[in-house]
Amino acid sequence: MASERAAGRGTRTARAELALKALGPDLEPRERLRRILEQVLVFAGAMAAAAYTHNEDGDQLCLAESAGVPRSLYGLRDSYPLTGGTPAADVHRSGQPLWLTPEDLGRCADARRLPNGDFSLAVLPLGDGGCLAAVSERAGGFDAYDRECLQLLAEAVACPAPASAPAAATDSGEPADSSFSLAMDSGRIAVDDEVLELFGIGPDEFDGKVETLLALTVPEDLPSLMSVVEHGHMSIGDRELEFRILQPSGEPRWLRLRGRLLPAEQGRPALLVGSVADASRLRAGVSDVTRVQRLAAALATAGTVREVGRAVVTALRKPLQADRIALAELEGDRLVVTVLDPPEPDSWPELWRSEWRSEWPDAPVRAMPTLASALSEGRAAIWPAGTPLEPAVADVGPGGLAVLPLAAGGRMAGICLIGWDAPHDFGPDERALLTAAANLAGQALMRAHAFDAEHELVGMLQRSLLPRRLPRLPGAVAVARYLPTTAGLELGGDWYDVIPLPDNHVALVIGDVQGHNAQAATLMGQMRTALRAYAVEGHPPDVVVSRANRLLMDLETDLFATCCYVDVDMEEGSAWCVRAGHLPPVLRHPDGSTEVVESEGGPPLGVVAQADFPMTPLRLQPGTLLALTTDGLVESAELDIEDGLARMSAELAASDPAHLGLVADALLAGANRSDDVALLLMRYEGMALRPLRESWTVWRVPEAVRHARRFTRRTLRSWGVAGEADTALLAVSELVTNALVHTDGRVRLDLTLINHRLRIAVADSSPRTPIKPTSIGWEATGGRGILLVEAMSAAWGSVPVSGGKQVWAEIALESAPLVRDATGAAP
Repeated sequence: MASERAAGRGTRTARAELALKALGPDLEPRERLRRILEQVLVFAGAMAAAAYTHNEDGDQLCLAESAGVPRSLYGLRDSYPLTGGTPAADVHRSGQPLWLTPEDLGRCADARRLPNGDFSLAVLPLGDGGCLAAVSERAGGFDAYDRECLQLLAEAVACPAPASAPAAATDSGEPADSSFSLAMDSGRIAVDDEVLELFGIGPDEFDGKVETLLALTVPEDLPSLMSVVEHGHMSIGDRELEFRILQPSGEPRWLRLRGRLLPAEQGRPALLVGSVADASRLRAGVSDVTRVQRLAAALATAGTVREVGRAVVTALRKPLQADRIALAELEGDRLVVTVLDPPEPDSWPELWRSEWRSEWPDAPVRAMPTLASALSEGRAAIWPAGTPLEPAVADVGPGGLAVLPLAAGGRMAGICLIGWDAPHDFGPDERALLTAAANLAGQALMRAHAFDAEHELVGMLQRSLLPRRLPRLPGAVAVARYLPTTAGLELGGDWYDVIPLPDNHVALVIGDVQGHNAQAATLMGQMRTALRAYAVEGHPPDVVVSRANRLLMDLETDLFATCCYVDVDMEEGSAWCVRAGHLPPVLRHPDGSTEVVESEGGPPLGVVAQADFPMTPLRLQPGTLLALTTDGLVESAELDIEDGLARMSAELAASDPAHLGLVADALLAGANRSDDVALLLMRYEGMALRPLRESWTVWRVPEAVRHARRFTRRTLRSWGVAGEADTALLAVSELVTNALVHTDGRVRLDLTLINHRLRIAVADSSPRTPIKPTSIGWEATGGRGILLVEAMSAAWGSVPVSGGKQVWAEIALESAPLVRDATGAAP
């Protein structure tokens, strides 16, 4: 029988050779690679196989194809840096195969193993400098016959080049030098740096998707643009159109697209090729009367001084091709600048930069005679290039300067300066446009100034109760917006908060107190302070909200509050959400899809004393956007909450999460101004450096504790932990034994190495927290385990996890801990 098995193994290589010969020469390269990997599974007995080849930059080995069991179960990644210490990088450098046993993998800091068993790994070099990886779970790994088959199959592998965006093409199908090239079937677009600069995107930030560029388009112009770039709408031939995009500053910008659709040919999809140019200059067909009408319409809806300034900038700077505009209010004998465009200090005179006291500069009128004269006469003044003026004013427009006094109701409200760098000729029509714009802006500025003065009083208390700035988060970026109501002098109770917690946790809080008065605003401040205090104490989310509820009940107020509390683990990308009568979070996933989180919520705070507040788990992948808001954004007399959440989800799906501030501003653009609005956005990116972690599923078998100790010993050896290994093994024995004896169901052992501390955690399905005995007699047969754990560890405790609990203990280490980067590799 042994000879028959040997003969059978010896014929495997011959069968593999026949299988390779059966692959025809006309087979597509990727299909040929896939079939060879399937032969690795058949003839070498592998559970999974993957082929890697160089990327375009030549600094990484990237996955070309895989087959078998999902490779993630064995820790096989999508790419490996050639400079690292991974088996793939070692094979690339040496050109020799590696046959790694479970013991070898245990000593490799980069490897990750199955939670329920060991495996062997084979890595073989390929002819193009790549490598072939195969995984076996059989005892003994790959034998001599398996290795012979793998060598044969590796020699037959020819990895196809990594896929890239299609290049531009001419009518003949040959590549051409054009600004962009869009594959109509896949939506992948290749653009040059000039196009990205027009859209305000850096080359490293662009992902090659046309949707990324479309997300920056002004919504009104999107349908016409989609008729060009959407598959099936564009006809063969040339097409030209103009559209607007929103720049990072929030200002629109006109672009002109010229494109030609090339029909699909054999081996190439249909392509839209062409160019994009700046069309922001004054376009024919727009009269001065039209511009004045547009300015009047914009100023009619401008409620604040800043909004008046933005309307003036939008109406005048681009049409007049001006280089800078400044708008200032006249307060007593001082000019207080409220709008500068562009806003960067380097764009303005040196004297202005030296007086840059806070957010905007201010100066007495007497310090600038040119402005004082224009204000006293009340007439627009135009100064051509070369006019001798005081430096503070002349440097605003060395090529020409227009000074527009803004008058209303018989008094001066402010002044507007428009400057050009190159010599500018002022025509009669342009002078008339400036005079009309000054009269409209003056009246609007006077109304806005009175409006701002009223709302400054009612908003001062609200601003003092909200965070002045958000903290910097590990592995995430957060922005917040608060929009007070414009209905009279009402005070709102909406609030938000971002609370850094230990172990790279962050709590995101948003809430709303009933009512619009001073009592609601005061109670809002009390609730925000209480939630922050309970969170910092280290309580889990449901306990934090429950204690805040009891506090509000004890305050004996007639008001209640709603709240949404999310505790995010920045290391793992996991979170727990607790709702108290509040709106659920909205998630925007990295692929652009959105989700309104379905979670069971508790009652509002201050309604029921003994209320339950269930926790709902969330999973965040790098690139996920988490949005929390109050009902003022998604509910009004004309809009139900469900429809409002659906509209908010659609706006998030169409947004670019790379510009979080612009996303928040866009969401607030259509907010209900009859109610105050709080909005909190967080983009989860993942931590650049992570602790070392390993997990083990403890099966209920007679030798379960011994298996757990062996797993722990092997893990600590791979991490370089030696001095405290015996203490850790004893703690593992006690915690695992306690879980197996006193609970039912699954038991999991987690090991974490971070900040000179080894954390040992054992999770089970029982919610009951272990109790430390106060005293133990000689006749007692149990109860010493927790006492031993407490004596050996620097700290220990228990936390609820998924309906059960996790008992943990931390052991202080003398040696410095290792860390992993974002890819999982140890430095």
